[in-house]
Amino acid sequence: MVVGIIFLCFSYKFMISNVYDILNDVCYINNKTKKIYMKAKIVALWLFIFMLTPTSSVLASTDNVEDMQLKQILLFSRHNLRTPIVSTSVYNEITDKKWPVWDAKCGHLTTKGGVLEVYMGHYFREWINQNKLFSDEICPIKNKDFFVYTNSLQRTIATAQFFIAGAFPGCSIKIHHRSKIDTIDPLFNMIVTDDSVEFKRKALLAMKKHFQALHLQSSYDELNPILNIKNSKKCHIDQLCNLSLKDNNFIIKKNQEPKILGSLQIANFSIDAINLQYYEGFPLDHVGWGRVDTANKWKKLNILKNSYQKILFSPKIIAKNVAHPLLSYFEKNFTSVNIGNTAKFIMLVGHDSNIASIMSAMNFNPYKLPGQYENTPIGGKLLFQRWYNKKDKKEYVKVEYVYQTADQLRNNSYLSLQKPPKHITLEMKNCPINTNGYCAWKDFQKVIQAALK
Repeated sequence: MVVGIIFLCFSYKFMISNVYDILNDVCYINNKTKKIYMKAKIVALWLFIFMLTPTSSVLASTDNVEDMQLKQILLFSRHNLRTPIVSTSVYNEITDKKWPVWDAKCGHLTTKGGVLEVYMGHYFREWINQNKLFSDEICPIKNKDFFVYTNSLQRTIATAQFFIAGAFPGCSIKIHHRSKIDTIDPLFNMIVTDDSVEFKRKALLAMKKHFQALHLQSSYDELNPILNIKNSKKCHIDQLCNLSLKDNNFIIKKNQEPKILGSLQIANFSIDAINLQYYEGFPLDHVGWGRVDTANKWKKLNILKNSYQKILFSPKIIAKNVAHPLLSYFEKNFTSVNIGNTAKFIMLVGHDSNIASIMSAMNFNPYKLPGQYENTPIGGKLLFQRWYNKKDKKEYVKVEYVYQTADQLRNNSYLSLQKPPKHITLEMKNCPINTNGYCAWKDFQKVIQAALK
């Protein structure tokens, strides 16, 4: 027995450095004393059990996916393909070139955006059938199965309509939204609610720090000649002939969205319009006037667009404030309720700013979306999945970003289980996942509670 204890002590001496000193004392000081031997035996046994016990229940209990049963999902979707949200007159000031003409109103979902969302809805119906979330009925049973709530803009409501057409064709499903279309619903409204001087000071400081950490010169150098801004009205009238030379002003005001006024805002609107031209399927010689012709150029341009959003909504102090209504909705309808007391499939349709702020407030780790240049692409969806493990009788969460690649959008690609959109597994800082992407439900609940503080 003594030999066994000493062997264990030596083993743990090398395997667990933080208890080395304890073992050394227990195993070698007064080793002829029976009392000390008994202590060594207990310590060694405890360490042996500790080493054989998984450090995370998630790692042990979710390795077998056959034990996992999908119980509920919350799908937060960005609207699908829309027209540019800024009027043509504004765009015309920053270039001497003519912008392509769209066949829909400013900021509205396009016909192609509707088709793309039908495909996405069709894919999700196949996916939930595969995972046996619903029964075999063609239509969900009232709100017990499927509940959809959208912002009150045309593009968000229409996105939900087309999703339903793809997922539940022929079914009568109510889309919940505020009665007056083209007004902002408070749930999705990204306005600052804290009017304190201290909040404003910290928020502006955080925005400036994010801006100072960026390296945007090469991206501006790419955009300036595409716009030919040196021959624009902005150059002739306002002497704005090089976007990189114009200052940016950061604005935080109560009951308003965070704002950036200056070169980065102009760059964001311009690149957004060029991205949309590509997605819509405009001839390539019309997309950025034929000057965006390599992957490297697309990447450089979208660094500006992604940076604009990052500065506005990534600072934690801002994200937690503006996303609070949505996070409260998550907590009330998803994370704190028992299965069966709410819809199995909850769908919310909002905007890229909503997704960016939610992810920042919940401390998602950095991620990349293969096949996309945008961090929060058109039609992209945060898929929160609630799983039940039949073996250990515990709940888990899995979060994925589901999105169409730039080429899937442009090519109007049909989606199905055989030809799916991209799925990227996400991880939150305080909700560690295993190799199959599952995190303990209790940890997820803590993440939501922390984001709401």
